[in-house]
Amino acid sequence: MSTALRLVASGTALLLLVVTGSAWAQTPATGPTLPPGAGREIAEAKCVSCHDASRLVAPGYSRAGWQGVLDRMIKIGVQLEPGQVPVLTDYLARSFPAKQQTAANVIVGDTRVSFKEWAVATPGAFPHDPLASADGAIWYTGQHASVLGRIDPKSGAIREYPTRVPDSGPHGLVADAAGNIWFTANYAGYIGKLDPTSGVITEYKMPDPAARDPHTPIFDGKGMLWFTVQGANMIGRLAPGSGMVKLVTVPSAHALPYGMVVSSRGVPFFAEFGSNKIADIDPDTMAIHEHVLPHAGTRPRRLAITSDDAIWYSDYARGYLGRYDPKSGMAQEWASPGGATSQPYGITALHDIIWYSESGVQPNTLVRFDPKSEKFQSWIIPSGGGVVRNMMPTRDGGLVLAESGAGKVALVTIE
Repeated sequence: MSTALRLVASGTALLLLVVTGSAWAQTPATGPTLPPGAGREIAEAKCVSCHDASRLVAPGYSRAGWQGVLDRMIKIGVQLEPGQVPVLTDYLARSFPAKQQTAANVIVGDTRVSFKEWAVATPGAFPHDPLASADGAIWYTGQHASVLGRIDPKSGAIREYPTRVPDSGPHGLVADAAGNIWFTANYAGYIGKLDPTSGVITEYKMPDPAARDPHTPIFDGKGMLWFTVQGANMIGRLAPGSGMVKLVTVPSAHALPYGMVVSSRGVPFFAEFGSNKIADIDPDTMAIHEHVLPHAGTRPRRLAITSDDAIWYSDYARGYLGRYDPKSGMAQEWASPGGATSQPYGITALHDIIWYSESGVQPNTLVRFDPKSEKFQSWIIPSGGGVVRNMMPTRDGGLVLAESGAGKVALVTIE
């Protein structure tokens, strides 16, 4: 791991204080100690006290960037006095300024792709997750603007639907069989359902106030909606028919449940971004079983699944692509083309080919990995990417990407 202290907005607005390397002292007896300076006590009290201080590595920020991080942290319930905010912001910006990212490493291959990008309707909306719906439309969550957006790829027309609850921070997206669009309200502790025909949004509040930040949603084959609740360290299940929500706590403390997939047997799997684990949950009893990955430093963030029910993960902390076989318990890893600081993030599987984005290189890349040949190919994302937090296949064999910092959504055509 590289030298860093980080308060990282995970894209869900959950913030982690991450401290590693020689920028700070560490001993077996006392654990990590933040660098000295005005604001250190606030960071220790408000950040390290709530999180394991060894989570992940990410680029630093400018003062404005750190201000944005703290704003989002406050949205999910961290209590800071008004006078503490500028002191803590100055401390973080002074101690951990933005660092230059590694240049993208483009690997040439036989596959051809083309990109088409659209700027979202509301500038600064911060498109977090994309969704390719069955009618051919592309949806996105505008997290900072609290809107859902729909793009017609043929005409380029964009319509945005504001949430009824202000500042909901919509995050993850998924569609049901009837065409309703479901989203996680990451700032407001509810699951939302949008009827695109009427524009009506229905909210399903979390039964536990601690479940403030629902994160990634996914439907199983029986129509049950599963979702992670990152900061609360929970997994949720929502029955659309009754609206009943049930929550269970992940066994490992500070596991930070993140991306989810569902196997061919209807079993949900999720990444524990705060540990080197992937876990599955029994769809009936909601009992959680954790699988430990071989390397202690692995931090799986998003997941993909192939037809053999193998779980693929983007190892954000170490710059690896990983494959875990739940049947055998065996794991394999491949170094990502961009290297140890490439920060693989959004990932999906299309016809058993793995596609993901490197968010820690400049510009961001789209990476293709063929599990049979074990060969990589990569492309620069035209807009720069701005961190592709999630992606998914389209009905006709393409990909949709949400380019958060660039304020764009992309459609990738694979020739």
